Amino acid sequence: MPRGLLIAQAWSELGDAVAPLSNAAGRPLARTVKLILDPLVLRPVLNPCFAAGAIGIEHVDALRDRIAQAGPVLAATAAWFLVLKKERRRAAITDGNPQDLYFQRCYELAGEHGHPQPDAGKRAAVVLAEIHGQDGPTMAQLREFVTGNPGELARLLDTAWASPPARLAVPSVRPADFLATCATRPDRGLFKALVTDSAGTRGAAELDRPGAALACGLTDRDRVVRPELGATASKKTLPKPFDRSIVERLLGPLTTSAHRELLADVGTLARQEIDRSARPWQLADEPGRVVMVLGGQASAPLTGGQADGAAARLRLRWEREAYVQRVLRMPSEVPDRVRADVHQVRAAYLRRLWVRVHGREVRRDTVVADEVWDLLDGVLRSVILDQRDRLRSDLERQALGASL
Repeated sequence: MPRGLLIAQAWSELGDAVAPLSNAAGRPLARTVKLILDPLVLRPVLNPCFAAGAIGIEHVDALRDRIAQAGPVLAATAAWFLVLKKERRRAAITDGNPQDLYFQRCYELAGEHGHPQPDAGKRAAVVLAEIHGQDGPTMAQLREFVTGNPGELARLLDTAWASPPARLAVPSVRPADFLATCATRPDRGLFKALVTDSAGTRGAAELDRPGAALACGLTDRDRVVRPELGATASKKTLPKPFDRSIVERLLGPLTTSAHRELLADVGTLARQEIDRSARPWQLADEPGRVVMVLGGQASAPLTGGQADGAAARLRLRWEREAYVQRVLRMPSEVPDRVRADVHQVRAAYLRRLWVRVHGREVRRDTVVADEVWDLLDGVLRSVILDQRDRLRSDLERQALGASL
């Protein structure tokens, strides 16, 4: 039975008590499934029978029972969510998406305290202080700074983008030499030599060619253009990295509460990002640029060609995926978007790698040789998980549509 349809049916049995976690049609919100049902109720990692897009008939009742048994705590979770939203409005908090920030905390409150009691407002205030009270700049402060200083920041952009890139001599160190053993025995001296030799900056020269940055998944334009300052940013409509405004480029670091205390003040962040946007790979530090070159070479064989060292390991992980094998063997039998995901995996990989490296730069967390393989491998795992989720969502939507 289609997983999405089964979850929707079981959810409907919980009634109005879970309405704050539901959409207009009475089904669980996508974030309810992603943040509450999957990780906290169904737990497909521990219960693989609940993980597939179609649930075997022998497991249908078990999935229904799991959601039904969680009904009381889900109802309490919904009630706590309303309390936290009310307290959020009272405190005039505007940063972050409430569902992303509060759903799992509400589930914890429900498990520990049950339904909200008369002291719920005080408990909610404590939770909000924990989530929003950390030291560090916020998106609201960044927007206020950028919109309040447009003249100065525009002049900085003009100056940064007016200088042509430097031309470097022939390289003396090959990134492939480091990739050959970085997964097992990373050579710190060789990585340092790549940085000293400006291997990352050299690799960025290719991005000046028409269509090069587009092929890397970093822009939707044929040629890279100077960014705007911007004033707003939304994760739902975030452009590709090189097409983002200065404000949009800082959205991720400023909304990841676990790292905000590591960031500089908003004025420094904005000025640094303006300078960074005009640098090779639109990154400020050579170690990060070297990682982009290493990632570009390691990910190239994902769609074919000779692979060894780190590249061979990445391709093995990629080709083990069942949906990848199906696209390669029977392309006409899978949805268009799945085929596109598989055939454009290198662009998705480099885009995700840039976001990771950029975030580390903003947090002043320089990449070292011993971390390179974990970073390269972790990015591919993240891309695979995203593609799996999209595939499952597509199949569930198709099944729901067919059942209506």
